Amino acid sequence: MAIDAMNHFTVLTKDLDATRNFYVGILGLKEGYRPPLGFPGTWLYAGAQPILHVVAGRPLPEPPAGVLDHMAFSASDLPGVVAKLKSNGIKYDLRKQPDSGVWQLFCFDPSGARVELDFSANETVTA
Repeated sequence: MAIDAMNHFTVLTKDLDATRNFYVGILGLKEGYRPPLGFPGTWLYAGAQPILHVVAGRPLPEPPAGVLDHMAFSASDLPGVVAKLKSNGIKYDLRKQPDSGVWQLFCFDPSGARVELDFSANETVTA
């Protein structure tokens, strides 16, 4: 057996609406088909792939991050994302990798999951 690709991450949330707003309204994922699983949640898509499953109605572990340090997504429109984070009062840490020049933006979702967004070195951002 060999692993071909990452299929999806699953995050737990105590506030499904806030989590949906973060990933859909701020980060731009799209809500899509989710089979009737018998518990609350949503599947969030990048293109045709459901890459993030959000599950509500279960207790969150303590600490919320558990053993997963962060999840990383390739992204575009760094200035637009920064503006959305700022307008929603979401703190973030923006770094530029020294060798590749890739921009890495780190923030936390409403349930405490650490999210990394990787942007092309060609993107620009104002202070």
